[in-house]
Amino acid sequence: MAKNSSLNAASVAKQDEFYTQYKDIQNELNHYEKHFKDKTVLCNCDDPFESNFCKFFLRNFNYLGLKRLICTSYSTSSVVGKQMTLFDWMDEPVVTGNGYVMDIKEVPMANGRGVSDEDIDNLLKSKKSGVKKLKGDGDFRSEECIEYLKQADIVVTNPPFSLFREYVALLMEYDKKFLIIGNQNNITYKEIFPLIQQNKIWLGCKFGDMAFRVPDHYEPRATRFWIDENGQKWRSFGTICWYTNLDHEKRHEKLILYKNYYGNESDYPKYDNYDAINVNKVADIPKDYFECMAVPITYVDKHNPEEFDIINANDIRTNPETPVKGHGLIKDKDAVITTYAYKYDEIAKNSLTYVAEESHNYLTDRQTDRQTDRQTDRRITYARIVIRRKM
Repeated sequence: MAKNSSLNAASVAKQDEFYTQYKDIQNELNHYEKHFKDKTVLCNCDDPFESNFCKFFLRNFNYLGLKRLICTSYSTSSVVGKQMTLFDWMDEPVVTGNGYVMDIKEVPMANGRGVSDEDIDNLLKSKKSGVKKLKGDGDFRSEECIEYLKQADIVVTNPPFSLFREYVALLMEYDKKFLIIGNQNNITYKEIFPLIQQNKIWLGCKFGDMAFRVPDHYEPRATRFWIDENGQKWRSFGTICWYTNLDHEKRHEKLILYKNYYGNESDYPKYDNYDAINVNKVADIPKDYFECMAVPITYVDKHNPEEFDIINANDIRTNPETPVKGHGLIKDKDAVITTYAYKYDEIAKNSLTYVAEESHNYLTDRQTDRQTDRQTDRRITYARIVIRRKM
């Protein structure tokens, strides 16, 4: 799998302000309605006045039957107070540089039929909004914000990309239900993949492209960057996904398989250091093979725990010199498949046929790194997840 260089660069530069579109939140949350009745929802990386997560739960507070909504913002947010002049419950202006919390237990409806934008605006401008300054800066790791976390049933937000590991660790420490945005590369983290393997975290319904508003001070980029007709800057990424421990229907969809292993063994070479065959694409998973298979990490988006188990690759090492790896994946220099070199038949040297000296030359992955010497052909695949079909 190719690295998502734009997300990695954002992490390194600590450009963590990526504001999620309302439509993306709604499209994902539509799959989880049954989980929210009588629950306290926390959005702890979200400015109460500007975040679309906050706006979504305000608009759907009554429809979902929420018990309580808590939204907290970080003091360095560059969007506080940009769209409207606001005052907290002590009639002090809401300004950049302060952490804020909104804590509400009801959302009035003027027409009695649903919450409108006007209802939300009126609520936010009133003392009933429950907005107040935090004592600290609103960092989700602060004691003050952790106290709000303890009171929450479900956490829903887009946490800072560079702090994803810490954020998930906090959710697990306090045993919280959650639905959060991350990127595909998070799957390979040693702090994250074991949780996926243990069925404590799984992917949500959306996987792929997503666009985000970014602050004015973010520099233009050559790709996946644009400025709209209103002057708003945007960035997009191709490997965005939701992480959750809330059940949803997609997680139980059966994976349709049509390929066979037996009779096509040459398409599925074995790894040198692990007792597993390589499968190049999720669509190529054989329907008649019940031992360990190494598949691309994009498989997680299709994983059905009723069909397959995710296996810790450390448990199927065949080479005693292969180190135990914290992430439990087949990855890096140990993800090697060695086959024997070949020579072309002189008669057919201008064709695509060849005569193998020892065995077939197995093609592993279209994008694998290749290492070759005089006798062997060694290819290293990108990160692989090991799965095994349930009997």
